[in-house]
Amino acid sequence: MSDIQAAKVPAEATPLRRQPVQQRSAKRVEQMLDASAALIDELGYDALTTTLIAKRAGVAVGSLYQFFPDKRAVVQALTARNLDRFVAAVNERLTQLGPEHWWDVVDSILDIYLEMHRSVPGFSKVHFGDIIDRQLLDETRDNNAVIVDSLTDLVATQVDRPVEDLRFAITIANEVADALMKLAFRQEPRGDEKIVAEAKYVVKGYLAARFGEQQA
Repeated sequence: MSDIQAAKVPAEATPLRRQPVQQRSAKRVEQMLDASAALIDELGYDALTTTLIAKRAGVAVGSLYQFFPDKRAVVQALTARNLDRFVAAVNERLTQLGPEHWWDVVDSILDIYLEMHRSVPGFSKVHFGDIIDRQLLDETRDNNAVIVDSLTDLVATQVDRPVEDLRFAITIANEVADALMKLAFRQEPRGDEKIVAEAKYVVKGYLAARFGEQQA
């Protein structure tokens, strides 16, 4: 698993009107995504407009509409970019673990998520899209399912387990972690460390027990 795997988000989930083919166009799209992230932090998603995004990005509104039909599409692309970065970071950590203890990556997954929540512009307001739409990343699956499929693909290359068994266990672990992390952020804007630690303990214990091992 040396190559970083992109999250399993279909191209239509981020409905660019056209793909940027030139470096200058790609840079302009990145500027729009960065601008939308900063504005979400400042104003929230509801107050976000394409006019504000274009102004902050230093481009004409018409230039934005060349690539995105509306603000939702901009934030879709931003969320997909965040998921790609999240999966890449998890992938890097997984390559350092032995296959017999792959669930130890839980620590890193929650730490990566916590760090993104604290440092990535806009992430604390939209996370992986649920605040906007439970199917923001893919109209055929909810956002958590997109995350689970991506994590399952990564783990499946590391361990000799049936993929469906992995997907089921990761689905349960993800839902538990998601609920506990939301609680951590309700208790403390930067994430209550005690609750985060408990989330790691609970999820690792479940995965270890599910696959015939016990926590040390």
